[in-house]
Amino acid sequence: MAKKERIRESLTGLPTLEYLMQRIEMGWRPSAIEWERDIVPAGAEQPYAEEIPYGLQVAPDCGGLVESPTEKEIVTMALDLIVEDCALSRVASELNLRGYKTRAGKSWTPSDLFSLLPRMIQIGPRLFTSEQWVTRRARLPRVV
Repeated sequence: MAKKERIRESLTGLPTLEYLMQRIEMGWRPSAIEWERDIVPAGAEQPYAEEIPYGLQVAPDCGGLVESPTEKEIVTMALDLIVEDCALSRVASELNLRGYKTRAGKSWTPSDLFSLLPRMIQIGPRLFTSEQWVTRRARLPRVV
């Protein structure tokens, strides 16, 4: 039985017909094809994806973020009730009574609002200087 010589070549691209014919002319015959691909686990997401800040949404032209009127209204209402010294449970109940849902489509809970507090602090200064807030501030009780 004749001895066989084998070589293994790493490819950087697909082999061309010309390349294969050249190898055959040199006496080589293909004996196997080895394939490989990257494995992506099922349900795997991008390694890092940042959530869009509450109160904002993707612009229609996908060029950035714009204010979300519904979410801004929810934040404004929640801030208004918090300033009136309402408990987060009462704020959540009020939002639910008015038919507002979280981004996940669920009813509001005090923990949802607690998670939203940092965003409320971010948005607050813009709301406090807006014309809408001037009218809201007029009906709040005065603290000495």
